[in-house]
Amino acid sequence: MDKNPYRHILVLADIEGSSGCGSYRASSFLTKPWARACASMSRDVDAVVKGLFDAGVQRVTVKDFHRTGYNLMPEVIDSRARIVCGYHQGPVPGLGDPGDADAAMMIGMHAAAGTAGFLAHTLTSRLASLLVAGRPLAEVELFAASLAMHGIPVVFFSGCPVACAQASERIEGIHTFPIDKTLSPETLDADRWRKGLAQTAAKSLTNVSVMPYRPDGPLTAEITIRDGAAAAANMADPWGFKRAGATVRIDADDILALYTSLIRLCYLPPLAEKTLPYSRHLYNLVGRLGRLWVRRQLKIES
Repeated sequence: MDKNPYRHILVLADIEGSSGCGSYRASSFLTKPWARACASMSRDVDAVVKGLFDAGVQRVTVKDFHRTGYNLMPEVIDSRARIVCGYHQGPVPGLGDPGDADAAMMIGMHAAAGTAGFLAHTLTSRLASLLVAGRPLAEVELFAASLAMHGIPVVFFSGCPVACAQASERIEGIHTFPIDKTLSPETLDADRWRKGLAQTAAKSLTNVSVMPYRPDGPLTAEITIRDGAAAAANMADPWGFKRAGATVRIDADDILALYTSLIRLCYLPPLAEKTLPYSRHLYNLVGRLGRLWVRRQLKIES
């Protein structure tokens, strides 16, 4: 068997589980801690990218998957990698076309809404909890399922220990590498941690036991909206989702249908969905302007 069967790796990068994010403000758009977290997140990605190329991977595509999708500084990341910023409608929600990727890795991730992980949430902090069959639903499941339709398994995951434990529980055989979020970014030995991150990611290239994630349906999700019944009504009623007070119930034939419904609940009132081709371009413009602000901020602080 080929020692490294994967030639094209897709990396999904988030910020909460990265080395520079130590608070909610560091994950929040246009804050000084966020600017520093963007720089650290980019260095984390660079370490992984270099490790993958050193291990024999021929192509690496990195998708920025936090908030606006414009957190990564491409100039900090190995130029051999293709960096994809902003959001795309499909075929994979947010990501667009994964192309011919053989496997995916997720770094900088967080735990599911309503659990004890660092800045734990699923899709948005407006959800206090999101349960399917009484178990918290984590983003790793939604993202992995959306990639499974293209035959892509998720072989590696990094985030806080709770997030890593959830990934291991949901996706059998996945390799994980945790980050200690009890340490502040100032006290974390980031260089040493990145070295371990890159080494573990490279080792996961031999992980051929993980299959594309296709959980059985149908599924029923019970969602508690953090801001109460009025907010739940604004989010759920336009789509006709079942609701009792601040609790919303969504029935779906499979996890991909559930993902679509959750995107609508969290981000897209019906009118916004109809105008998405236009609003998406505006949102991506806001993201690009935000990244310009980050570069200026980092220059001021250097």
